[in-house]
Amino acid sequence: MDDDKVDAALQAALDRLTLLNQSALALSGTLDAVEGLTRVSRVLVPALADWCAADLVDANGRVERVCVTHGETAMTLTGMTGFLPPVPEAASGPLSRVLRGAGPQLLSVDQLRTAAQAPDPLHAASLELVARLGGESMIVAPLRARRRVLGALTLVRKSGRPAMDEEDMALVEGLAHRVALAVDNARLLAETQDIAERLQRSLLPDLPQIDGLRIATRYAPAAATAEVGGDWYDSFLLPQGDITLIIGDVTGHDLHAAVAMSQLRNMLRGIACDRQEPPEQILRRLDIAVDALYPHRTATCVYALLKRDEGGPHQLAWASAGHPPPLLITADGDTRYLNDAEGMMLGVEPHAKRTSASTPLPTGSTILLYTDGLIERRGESLDHSMTRLRQHAAALISEDLDVMCDELLTGLAAHSTDDIALLALRLPAQ
Repeated sequence: MDDDKVDAALQAALDRLTLLNQSALALSGTLDAVEGLTRVSRVLVPALADWCAADLVDANGRVERVCVTHGETAMTLTGMTGFLPPVPEAASGPLSRVLRGAGPQLLSVDQLRTAAQAPDPLHAASLELVARLGGESMIVAPLRARRRVLGALTLVRKSGRPAMDEEDMALVEGLAHRVALAVDNARLLAETQDIAERLQRSLLPDLPQIDGLRIATRYAPAAATAEVGGDWYDSFLLPQGDITLIIGDVTGHDLHAAVAMSQLRNMLRGIACDRQEPPEQILRRLDIAVDALYPHRTATCVYALLKRDEGGPHQLAWASAGHPPPLLITADGDTRYLNDAEGMMLGVEPHAKRTSASTPLPTGSTILLYTDGLIERRGESLDHSMTRLRQHAAALISEDLDVMCDELLTGLAAHSTDDIALLALRLPAQ
């Protein structure tokens, strides 16, 4: 073999290695299956093909074309995406055969036109796409992982470039395997996130219905993880008539934290109903229980009681165990953090002295309890974060309480890396 042929072979090998590396980088940059396919398609076009289509099979067996990327436009053609006809039982076209479990298919467009020996609407859709975008040779490769076909990758070259060959097919087959693993991992992550969120929500309580008072709650899982957390809220009516308002956060983001959260919440319910003591005494008893049952677990909590003397204003009594302070928003939009009863978090020193505080609540005012995921941002001071919450809450005070909670989550928690729990109570205007 002369030097020119050696150089050409080495360059071809280098190009393929570069393509594999770029594809791996594209897949590693996202946990979303469709976004990953779109990024890989932009790597493959025009380096390996003039255009590329990616199809996925959903849990119900439906085939969806999730992206079509064309080299001349250097973009994804969204108008050509969407659900395709079902895969026929007697698969005859190359795409149908691949989705039914066949290996990668290498063929010319002329072979594509004569490939289907039986009616195959999925094959007809492939012919229509080729007619619109053009092409002379193509490879259809399965996206297979864990012995399941998750979809297919179609790469097409037009005239003016060498036709796709066996070496190209071997490269595409390897790429398709990597892509399939990434798609499978993305789906597993999405399923885990869904299960985690449903588990977390199932552990949260129903709210009491109290005449004249509005109570709203929200729970939002962390946007970037698939883990359950320890954030919780609670509110219930005590035997003597006081209304509890509780927010808490068990440290950790795992199943143990979620279980501990549920058990702490239930213990707090039992202690509160049995003792009916001031907030600092309730938190002290809860701290002793945490120390005995969960010696290596810590948590934060605000325990508040809404009281009303006959004919008098509502009073709020509260105590905090290392938790961000409640926010009071008046009907006029004035705001104040209730930070007069701060104490050590639960699970650190169970016999530490705790204090509580109380304040009258103006008519029409709103009390907001929240976990730190609503305010904390990496690289930002806590003072700045809490000022932002005050400003948002004041601007929303004239809105319905449910709208206020939704807007707080939208405005403050869109990119939070932590779970968020909110509990808001609004007093009647008169």
